[in-house]
Amino acid sequence: MNTRMENDTVLRIVHQVAEQPIQFPRPVTIFAAICAILFSIIGVLGNLVTIIALLRYARLRRHATTAFVISLSISDLIFATVNLPLTASRYLNEAWLLGETLCQLFPFFFYGNVAVSLLSMVAITINRYVLISRAEIYSQIYTARGIALMLIAIWTLSFSLLLPPLLGIWGSLGLDPATFSCTILKKNGHSPKKLLFVVGFLVPCLVIIVSYLCIYWRVRSSRKKLEAHGGMRRKRSGFQRREDSRVTRLMLTIFLCFLLCFLPLMLANVIDDKVQMPVLHVVASMLAWASSVVNPFIYAGTNKLYREAYRQLLCPRRMKAKTGTQKIIGPRAIHSHSSKISSQPT
Repeated sequence: MNTRMENDTVLRIVHQVAEQPIQFPRPVTIFAAICAILFSIIGVLGNLVTIIALLRYARLRRHATTAFVISLSISDLIFATVNLPLTASRYLNEAWLLGETLCQLFPFFFYGNVAVSLLSMVAITINRYVLISRAEIYSQIYTARGIALMLIAIWTLSFSLLLPPLLGIWGSLGLDPATFSCTILKKNGHSPKKLLFVVGFLVPCLVIIVSYLCIYWRVRSSRKKLEAHGGMRRKRSGFQRREDSRVTRLMLTIFLCFLLCFLPLMLANVIDDKVQMPVLHVVASMLAWASSVVNPFIYAGTNKLYREAYRQLLCPRRMKAKTGTQKIIGPRAIHSHSSKISSQPT
C-alpha cells in the first residue's frame, strides 16, 4: 500500500514538473513578438500585392507556373494574416489566452500552410522539368482543368495530413503548457509529428532537389550539343552559359532560402522536443516566419515579367508613358530562344 502511494506521489511530481512553463528570456519573447508583428504587416502587403499583380498581368496569366506561384502566395498570406498575429499575442503575454478552439486551429493552419508551400514548389519544379524535357506533352498536361485539379490536390492533401491529430485519432492539437505554444501533442504516448516531418517535409524537398538537378543537367546537355555545331557556337554558347547561370542561381536561391527558413524549426521540434534550449526554438520560429516575407521576393522579384507586373499595378502611369514611348520609337527586336526554359517565367 505504501509503495503504491509512493509511486503515485512520484508520478504526480513528475507530471507537475513536466507542465511547469519553461523560462524564456523576456527580451527574447518581446523581440519575437515585435518580429511577428512586422512580418505580419510585410507579409500581408507583399503577398496581397503579388497575388493582385499576377492576376492582372495578362502576359503571366497564361503561364501554368503563375498559378502555382499564386497558390504559394495565398498560403503565405493566410500564414501572415492568421498565424503571425496570434503568435505575437502568445509571446507578448508569454501564455495562450485565446481559447481552446484557436489553439487547435493555430497548428492546423501553420503546418497546413507549410505543406501547401512545399507542394506548390514541387509543382513549380515539375512544371519546369516537363517544359524542358517533355515539351511535346506539356500542353496536354497543363490545361486549365489539369492545373485546377493540381491546385485542389495540393490544398486537400496538405490539410488532410493534419486531420488525424485534429480529430484526436493520432495525437492531438492543443496547448503545450511548458512552452505556452499550440502544437501537435502526443496522445496515449503517440504523435504523428515525426512522420509528418518525413512525409510533409523531407520527401517534397527531395523531389524538388532531384527536379532542379535534372533541369540543370538537361540545360547543360543542350548547351554541349549546341556547341558541338561549329557554325552555331559563337551565336549560342554565350546565351547558353547565361541560361545555365540563371537556372543555377534560381535553384540555389529557392533551396537556400527555404531551408534557412524552415529546416531549423523542423529539426528543433523533432530533435529537441523537450525544449531544453528555448532560445533556439524562438530563433528557429522567427526564421520560419520570415518565409512569408521572402517568398514574394524570390518568386516574383527575380524575373523581368514579374517586375513588370508589379510596376503595372503600383505605377500604372509610368507604364502607360513607357508604352507610349515604345510606340513612337518602335518595338525592340525580339530574340527567339530555342531553350524552352527561357520562354517561361522563372
